[in-house]
Amino acid sequence: MPPPRDTLPLGQAIALGLLEGPTELLPVSSSAHTSLLPLLAGWRYGELDPGLRKSFEVSLHAGAAVALLLLARSERHAGAGAAGCPGAAWVAISCAPAAGAGLLLAGPVERRLGGPRATASALAAGALAMMLADRGAAARSLHEARARDALAIGLAQALALIPGVSRNGAALAAARALGFERRAAHALSWNAGLPVMLGASALSSVRAARRGLPPGAGAMLAAGGGAALCSTLGSARVLGRGAAYPRALLACSLYRLALAALVAARLRARAATSGHALR
Repeated sequence: MPPPRDTLPLGQAIALGLLEGPTELLPVSSSAHTSLLPLLAGWRYGELDPGLRKSFEVSLHAGAAVALLLLARSERHAGAGAAGCPGAAWVAISCAPAAGAGLLLAGPVERRLGGPRATASALAAGALAMMLADRGAAARSLHEARARDALAIGLAQALALIPGVSRNGAALAAARALGFERRAAHALSWNAGLPVMLGASALSSVRAARRGLPPGAGAMLAAGGGAALCSTLGSARVLGRGAAYPRALLACSLYRLALAALVAARLRARAATSGHALR
């Protein structure tokens, strides 16, 4: 087994950072893309030291979270989307399950369900859940959101600890299943999700700082995080934040299924190649 690599080439770090923006805004799981794109591209990302790989992923999420915070602040200053938004108590209830699950279960879930096969399975399962939830007619508006809805959406967000589920996708599926129309479902997803993203990024950053970094790793983290921030801001201009641009979930669901199938095919091909090599 080769020794762990100390750094990721800056070009690959920037590419993964640029991918973070659109995959964070769309319900397709940014964490799945960070782990699966290198597999499909033949990059040696999996050979990074596990602690350094986690620190790099934290830098991507932190860059995207900062960008979303800046977008939220600009929307508030412009007065956009303020009417009907759930209050602080609703947001706190929706964040509690994800925060608790992150503190207690993040390590075990990542160790047991962090591989490419499990990630691809989670992509497919999440796609089916989104398609089913989005089929039904729904008429509930944003101002009808109650505490029990916050708890349900929060529990769905907690499932995003599993790589490939997608926090945004889980929250959207839950909101649609609860009867909210698409515009309201997108708004609830972002109101519930931004504090979770910021909190998780801050906690993970503290843990990464305690582990320390090998020489030269700072440039890799800065490149990835900076690219993620810029790509999230740029993607928001093209795609819009979910609250303002309601979309059907079918296209994203089909994309997730296609990506899961592609990864499964690559894993089968790799297993077959390994078997031939052994023979």
